[in-house]
Amino acid sequence: MLKRFSFGLIIFTSFSILLTGIDKSKKAYELIYKDIQILKQQIQNLDKKIDSNREEISSIQKQLTEILKLSQLSRSEQAGLFIEQKKIPAQYQVLLHKFDTLSFELAKITEKLIEIEQTTSPPEEILEDTESGKPSGEEKSKGEETSAETIEQPLATPAPNLSPQQVFNMARSDYIKGNFQLAIEGFAIYREHFAESPLADNALYWIGESFFSQNKFEEAIQKFNDFILIYPNGDKIAAAYLKKGISLMNLKKKDEAISVFRLLISKFPLEEETKIAQQKIKELG
Repeated sequence: MLKRFSFGLIIFTSFSILLTGIDKSKKAYELIYKDIQILKQQIQNLDKKIDSNREEISSIQKQLTEILKLSQLSRSEQAGLFIEQKKIPAQYQVLLHKFDTLSFELAKITEKLIEIEQTTSPPEEILEDTESGKPSGEEKSKGEETSAETIEQPLATPAPNLSPQQVFNMARSDYIKGNFQLAIEGFAIYREHFAESPLADNALYWIGESFFSQNKFEEAIQKFNDFILIYPNGDKIAAAYLKKGISLMNLKKKDEAISVFRLLISKFPLEEETKIAQQKIKELG
């Protein structure tokens, strides 16, 4: 009887152990299954993200393709513009040469007219004295001389007995020889007596250049300012801006110099002086 009970107990214990092992295996299997399901869900999420990223990458690739096309189109347009810009200076130089030729011819005609007027027109005082029957020169009363002086001041320099072109050439020759003070006086005489001449603006410019060559930069700036104000369309206008800017550089007025150079570049982009102005801005940093 005891043996049977022991045997039954052993069987029951074994069966319990077996059931316990089966439960543990089942639980382990369920845990593994759950982990697998979680992993599957994560993989599905990753697949969705990858698909979404693929779409974004595809969209970016399309945008890059469009940008590349636009860039190539822009480069081709820029190349065409650059070719056209190369043509402009040559055409501009031809027009400038023609303009200079016409200006020179006009100056010669004007000078001849001035010479004719000077040789054919008698002074107004002589005409008035002749018509009124009054004596001229020393026969005038002292009172009349005093009143004439108060009405009209005499010129600071005597009127030259030379043609306008000769006066201008003499002053220009003095400048080339380095006689800057004589050049200033010569150009001043030219402007005083031939103010209507086409070269009057050039005379003012060369006065500024003469001061510049003597390192008298304040005086040079004043003359270049006068030129810019009086002759905004003169053929030396770009050069006046450039020399004004360089004068300011020499006076250590950096900001003012840069402003003048930038103004020159914006107003006259095709002039040779513009290239120099760009270089000066680089030097000033």
